[in-house]
Order: sequence, then structure tokens, then C-alpha cells
Amino acid sequence: MPKTKLTCVTRAQGNNRALRDFEIGMPDFEFAFEEVNPLPKAFRRMVRDGAWDVSEMALATYICARAHGSKLTALPIFLVRDFHHKSMVRSLAGDVAGPTDLPGREVGVNRGYTVTTGVWARAILADEYGVDPGDVTWMRSGEEHVAGYVPPANVGDLESGTLEEHLADGRLGAAVGLAESSGCVPLIEDAFGAGVTALKGRGLYPINHLVVVRDDVLKTYPEVAVQVFDAFAASKRIYVNNLKTGRIGALSPLDKVHLAALEVMDDPLPYGVAPNLAVLEMLMDHAVAQGIVGVAQDIAGMFAPAVREITG
Repeated sequence: MPKTKLTCVTRAQGNNRALRDFEIGMPDFEFAFEEVNPLPKAFRRMVRDGAWDVSEMALATYICARAHGSKLTALPIFLVRDFHHKSMVRSLAGDVAGPTDLPGREVGVNRGYTVTTGVWARAILADEYGVDPGDVTWMRSGEEHVAGYVPPANVGDLESGTLEEHLADGRLGAAVGLAESSGCVPLIEDAFGAGVTALKGRGLYPINHLVVVRDDVLKTYPEVAVQVFDAFAASKRIYVNNLKTGRIGALSPLDKVHLAALEVMDDPLPYGVAPNLAVLEMLMDHAVAQGIVGVAQDIAGMFAPAVREITG
């Protein structure tokens, strides 16, 4: 009997490579992968139109979309994790010297206010530097993925130009979601080291992306949640084993993050609700504090019932 095709968007990266190369399969389903570049465009199409059966998605986008009635349900497959001390830059033309200079200023936000990188960056500012996100005006460079989202009063939009231009001439003292360039430098010195310290000291290991499935697909194929979870987990285990045994050649920035995480845990990409509950609760608390959602959502209830108790 032929397998059921599932359209799927997920980035080709270390933990997904065996899956994308069809080294890993499922008993009853087969992925038909599609490429979307840049990947965040897929998040918007999935939230607004349910464009695929299965899709990688930013965590904060999913939380926001769920609060606005989107017919998607997540699987606890946490594809991307990163350190976000490096996700903030300051202008060389301005007078912002560090995080504590941000209150009362306008700070740029790459794309929308609900972007997960921005949520984690503002969380770091609040938890480690005492900067209340409500004391900063956040200037967006693009629109939100969730069409019905209404941001807090301290969120505005750039009327013209790019974030890079506003940083280069000092109109913005800092920005979130940009890399270091000729016009700006990291807001936090030794940002990677700060990320490692936060992981070891307070367990901050930010989750960026997970996997979502359209609700109608889950209803039609009750077995799909477990089979998709198992396939992604099997692919990830191949990657982690290669990472541990030194079989990965040129290390990507995320490979280096995962190696740092291996200093404190056996698996740098644990899948499942239980091993990630503390980080999920941390993100949810900050999502409420920052006005991403009005009230905290039940963490377990964000995930398909069939996979709430399994890990991989």
C-alpha cells in the first residue's frame, strides 16, 4: 500500500539532514519537502493559510497564533536552539554603551515584535540587566506573522529606511535580531561566553523553533503525531552521535552551540515536553510580560495529546 504524502517545510540542517535525505522514514507516511527561503516566510503562510501539512515554526509565533485561534497544534520537536546574548547590537554612531542604557530609547526590532529571537533577547535584558521591556520603545522593521495581533503601546514601526540605515546614522541606538556589521557591534561583550554562562548558571537554553501540524491532518490521521515525532527524533540522534564522535567537518554556529550544551547535558537537542518544561515556562512567562499573549497558556495543552508524554 502506498504511503500517504505529507507536505512539509523544514530547514536542511544537522539534526534534520538524515530526514531530508530520506535516510529516515515513517511506517505510513512520506514527506514531500518544499523549500521556502527565507524560512520565516513559511511561518506566516502556515499561520495565515495552513499552507502545508507539517511545518517548522518559531515558538513565539506558534504561541501567538494559538492565542488567536489558529488551527495548528505543535509537536515537541525543538529543532533550533541558540544563545541570544549575541542577538542584540548597538550603533557605533550612537551613545548606547550597554544594556542599561536602553530604557527611554527607541530600539529596532528585526521584522515583527513577536519574533522569537526578540522575545528571548528582551528576556535576557530583563532577567540579567534589569531592563524592563516596557521602558523601551521597540521599532519594528516588518509586519507580524499573526495578522490579528495588536502590539503593546510601546511598539512602533519604522516609517522609512532599514534598521541597518537607522543604526548606521545613530537614529537608533541599538537593535534586536541583527548580526554585527560595519555600523554596529554586539551590545553584550563576549556574547557567546555570556550565553554559555547563562546556560550553566540558570539553565537558559532558548528554544527557537518547533514543529506544527494542521489540526485537520491530526484529525484525519491520528497516528501522524507519533510517526512524525519518531522520524524527527531518529534523524536528530544520528546528528548528535556524529557531533559527539567528531564526524562533523566544518562546524556551523549552531553546531558550536550544541557542543557547548553537551558540556552540561547528554543530548543538546532533547525532544519532548518534560525535558524542556522549564525553558518553555520561562518563554511563556516572558511572552505574557512582553504582551505577546494576554494570559499564559497551558504548556502541555500546546502539544498534540499523543506526544505529550514521549521523549526522543
